Amino acid sequence: MSLRAARPVSARAGAPLRRWVRPVRLGRWSMLLNLRVLLVGLALFLAVVVVSVALLGFGSINIPPGQIVDVLLGRGTGRNELVIMSVRMPRLVTALAVGASLGAAGAVFQSVSRNVLGSPDIIGFSTGAATGAVAQIILFGGGPFEVALAAIGGGLIASMVVYGISRRGGVSGGYRLILTGIGVGALLAALNSYLLTRGGIDQAASANIWLSGSLVGRSWGQAGMTVLCLFVLFPFLAGLGRRLSLLEMGDDAARQLGVRVEGTRVLTLIFGVGLTAAAVAAAGPISFIALAAPQLVRPMAKSAAVPIGLSALMGALLLCAADLLSQWAFGALVVPVGVVTGLIGGVYLIILLAKRV
Repeated sequence: MSLRAARPVSARAGAPLRRWVRPVRLGRWSMLLNLRVLLVGLALFLAVVVVSVALLGFGSINIPPGQIVDVLLGRGTGRNELVIMSVRMPRLVTALAVGASLGAAGAVFQSVSRNVLGSPDIIGFSTGAATGAVAQIILFGGGPFEVALAAIGGGLIASMVVYGISRRGGVSGGYRLILTGIGVGALLAALNSYLLTRGGIDQAASANIWLSGSLVGRSWGQAGMTVLCLFVLFPFLAGLGRRLSLLEMGDDAARQLGVRVEGTRVLTLIFGVGLTAAAVAAAGPISFIALAAPQLVRPMAKSAAVPIGLSALMGALLLCAADLLSQWAFGALVVPVGVVTGLIGGVYLIILLAKRV
């Protein structure tokens, strides 16, 4: 079975790509600008804006785009301002930050493992964060801040366990990382089910709703926490982008080019798990986004670089679109967004395996 997440650009593919690459010089600094990546990023950004406007306007009270702009400019009516700024905007900002965090985390984990299945929701990191949050809700109680800290702690512990078990001879291989993560994730899922049986009715109901992955009732505090984590951790992951691209060529080749392979993996795990745990803390364990976002943007960008930024934009777009679908497609029944992403993700995974296995 071969399920690689990324391949170095071949010589035949290099010639067309060079048409899109332009050198840019700013004083003593110079860089290569990939115009195709820039155009894809612009298209994704515009799509995110369109879906965001739809989310702000759609609901039990429909608000036209012109009135949405008035509210954002401080000229809206009291009712519209209350609906948008107190209810829909925190939910939208949370969806954007959670989707971007999961998309970026999926890109780096798939790059490190060199496998399309190397996303945090499959290799147990999201489940570990969920275990920490469920344990906090059931055993200790507390508000969103305590649950967020517990989720981050659970995600970090799960990642350390997976990484430690997957190491053989001082090296953590991609397939070992994935298989170990699947096993640890299964154990943690069983632990989550056990914890639900130990709590009271109210606690178990609260934890069960959270486990389904939901954006309902999100506050500005939860949105702000997720945005803060994204702004703090994303630049570190982006800074590792070049080393991750070299890692995709293989450990030996990366070492010969001066990359500290295991050190890069450890840093990637720390920052990636931080983003994943922050996303899980805000919205629960949402599947599909981290798995699909990097794979959807790679053929669009056709770049040898790890598409961390584009994956973040695609993740934000996918989650916002899924949230819109969860509110619109089922009539009066509003289902958690995690249910929608789970349904789509299951079909996507089957198609992915059918094509590559």
